[in-house]
Amino acid sequence: MANNLLKGKRGIIFGALNDMSIAWKVAERCVEEGAQVALTNTPLALRMGTTQVLADKLNAVLIPADATKVEDLEQVFDQAMEAMGGKIDFLLHSIGMSPNVRKKRSYEDLDYHLLGQTLDISAISFHKVLQVAYKKDAFNDWGSVVALTYGAAQRTMYGYGDMAEAKAMLESIARSFGYIYGVKRNVRVNTVSQSPTLTTAGSGIKGFNSLMDFSERMSPLGNATADDCADYCITLFSDLTKKVTMQNLFHDGGYASMGMSMEAMDQYIKSFGEEEEEA
Repeated sequence: MANNLLKGKRGIIFGALNDMSIAWKVAERCVEEGAQVALTNTPLALRMGTTQVLADKLNAVLIPADATKVEDLEQVFDQAMEAMGGKIDFLLHSIGMSPNVRKKRSYEDLDYHLLGQTLDISAISFHKVLQVAYKKDAFNDWGSVVALTYGAAQRTMYGYGDMAEAKAMLESIARSFGYIYGVKRNVRVNTVSQSPTLTTAGSGIKGFNSLMDFSERMSPLGNATADDCADYCITLFSDLTKKVTMQNLFHDGGYASMGMSMEAMDQYIKSFGEEEEEA
């Protein structure tokens, strides 16, 4: 149900690849709530994905750009503001990729050149986005920036690899730039720590289905879906959260506050029985 929470607002959505993407869901919800959006992703991602379909559906400008390149980001903001007729009010950073994870390099055997790429794509790109926006004075007062993160920034999650370092850096950038942008233009900067979600990127992580199952059993409210995350982002883009900034906001059904649930413990106990039967 739409409530016109973003009526008259303009935003840029980074990272929509296909209809499995959280960014895709966010873009749809933003338009439902009355906003205009511009979409951007890498040229390769636009060829591989179906973002043009979303752009056509939402009547949104689609801007090819590599978020690790400052000159590309400058074009994103220039073209987005020109197409939408003014400064922006919100932005979603939904960008993450680890070449080490893709190449199945274990954490104790990282390729450091690839680690640099992981950090540049998944975290430093966030700083570049904010820096370009800041220098161009691209945000209206009381704008909102959200970047998507994951609990592996605080806790060890087996198989998540060097993306854990990237997410920790991402959250640090939100705090550091959040202060500067808050003082400068009352722009708030937050990260949303989402439940494990079946996206194209998430499905490449070793044991991801098992991780989703474990998280579902551990979370009192169950895993938050991509649609749930989109709803939450809408509240953060809206004027209802004007004084929320520099926060890492857990959107995970309560998982981050749990130690052990009855459901997870029951499954754990059952596993002993299975081992005995196999023996």
